[in-house]
Amino acid sequence: MLIPSFMQMFGELIAAPSVSCTDPIFDQGNREVIDLLANWATGLGFDCEIQEIPGAPGKANLIATLGSGPGGLVLAGHTDTVPFDDALWNQDPFTLQTRDERLYGLGSTDMKGFFPIVLEAARQFAGQQLQEPLIIVATADEESSMSGAKLLVEENRPQARYAVIGEPTDMKPVRMHKGMMMEAIRVHGHSGHSSDPSLGNNALEAMHRVIGELLKFRSELQQRYQNPGFDVPIPTMNLGCIHGGDNPNRICGDCELHFDLRPLPGMELEQLRADIRSRLAPLAIETGTHIELRSLFDGLKAFEQSADSDIVRFAESVSGLKAGNVAFATESPFMQQLGMQTIVMGPGSIKQAHQPDEYMELSQVDHATRVFGQMIHHFCVNPGAC
Repeated sequence: MLIPSFMQMFGELIAAPSVSCTDPIFDQGNREVIDLLANWATGLGFDCEIQEIPGAPGKANLIATLGSGPGGLVLAGHTDTVPFDDALWNQDPFTLQTRDERLYGLGSTDMKGFFPIVLEAARQFAGQQLQEPLIIVATADEESSMSGAKLLVEENRPQARYAVIGEPTDMKPVRMHKGMMMEAIRVHGHSGHSSDPSLGNNALEAMHRVIGELLKFRSELQQRYQNPGFDVPIPTMNLGCIHGGDNPNRICGDCELHFDLRPLPGMELEQLRADIRSRLAPLAIETGTHIELRSLFDGLKAFEQSADSDIVRFAESVSGLKAGNVAFATESPFMQQLGMQTIVMGPGSIKQAHQPDEYMELSQVDHATRVFGQMIHHFCVNPGAC
């Protein structure tokens, strides 16, 4: 079976809406994208399995395998996009447009454009006998819950020796990124008339104490943990939003703060949460309030792949670039949990991701296709050379 041209595949993927969002108003399924990829991969001789995400109708992963046996290479990416503001776009986000040597469309860089490039790289190996399998993985909901990647870990597949996450890095190998936590702290006080403070217990005032403790904790973490391999070499904590009270003449009964914490490799998420809880407990007693910490999502551990590992060294050799780090989080830790040496490397710039008029530079297409083709040959066709 012949598969469409590169540009046709790119255009059909852009035209298939697959927004994922924590707000159900904007959330969509990704099944149309998965079915397109499965059809094309089948046309190249891949065996395709579609994993439906439990409790999420219309959402699925794809595991497409060419060849068989242990080892091999996974080329993985997510199929969903972030929501968009149509008024800020100068074109239809769901129509691929080529102008100024750029490919425009929602998800062109982050990261639907990765898949037609990978399929083009795989096309040259269709019909060949691979020594170790090539596996293309397409996941759901990376931009929201990472439910697709979590399902892969739960089912302990796919199994391979190496993995590349094709997030946009301008084809520079990336072997490290920070983790991500998004947490909420809610303070329950007691409302009352503001003319007499004894009638209530002000949750905003208690939250002031909470914020002070968080900032103190942040300072201690930044003194304790440093990694010069990162552009921002310390863990960060951002106080993102706060909501509390309803009127100036009413004692605030409830207040909630949302914050994110981005840990370095070696910092465990559950230990950080336990440390925060232990700091909040005395404040609750001192202020006479109830203080609770909850996670807005499970969190993502930091990622680090050894600089001397096979996948890093080969990616450096074919790209001509030294492996570095990025500030954003990816699905890499999940691939590592499955036992694979993992890097992040893909076409497009993160500067274009999540932006109106998102685009991929056309010049990156041939380069990325060539690099992924070299990786397939090295890890699947001639793995004995590793």
